[in-house]
Amino acid sequence: MKSNVPVIEVSALRVEREVVILEAIDWRVGRGEHWAILGANGSGKTSLLRALTGYLPPTSGEIRVLGETYGRFDWRDLRTRIGLVSSSVHQMMEDGETALKAVVSGRFAQIGYWGEMRDEDRRAADAILRRIEARELRERPWRFLSQGERQRVLIGRALMASPRLLILDEPCAGLDPVAREHFLQFIQRLAGARGAPTMILVTHHVEEIVPIFSHVLVLKAGRVIAAGPRAQVLTSKILSSAFAAPVRLSRARGRYSLAVRAHRGIVI
Repeated sequence: MKSNVPVIEVSALRVEREVVILEAIDWRVGRGEHWAILGANGSGKTSLLRALTGYLPPTSGEIRVLGETYGRFDWRDLRTRIGLVSSSVHQMMEDGETALKAVVSGRFAQIGYWGEMRDEDRRAADAILRRIEARELRERPWRFLSQGERQRVLIGRALMASPRLLILDEPCAGLDPVAREHFLQFIQRLAGARGAPTMILVTHHVEEIVPIFSHVLVLKAGRVIAAGPRAQVLTSKILSSAFAAPVRLSRARGRYSLAVRAHRGIVI
């Protein structure tokens, strides 16, 4: 892919089934940018991901990912260049599969690795386990991994295919506060490393938007209400609109927090 070609380019995207799911979505992700997609439950975040990965075909508009245009290219092949970490993959993993085998399985885009492991695959997986700071988990079965460790292994599994785009769909769900913070710091280091893929973080918590995420897309009711550099988009006014409630955004040491004002002026 040429350096001047956007990683993602969505123009006038509309997705309609029995109701309108996404409407008038315009979004461009350039090389070197890492984005967070933010919005309340039901805002269209998951639908947009499904459209990008070809599981929710557009009614109208255009989707270009990694230089390819939806409808003019086999999206099954494109998916091999996109890493996806989501609860759907998490739930399909087998209890007895080791972290090493789980990572190797990412090369073949399959759940459960039954073939004979080649030396080159083992070496590549070992290198990725070091990269995701999980080398000590190499032989540990899935059922004995913590939630945070499982998320790291799934990222390693996605990286095994050398993706140019890595989508993290609410990766902190189910993590306790300490595990969440450790995981977010890991994401910060991973995204900042040389050769890292473009990262898209999907969340409804501003606390999860670590500094490496340079841009933010805010959705509400299937529409974009703001998109651009993080400092311009993350404001109390925009987030109050996104979450349909008066909120106050605070920033300290590069991180954000949100306070919701109750109707009687009490801050929750």
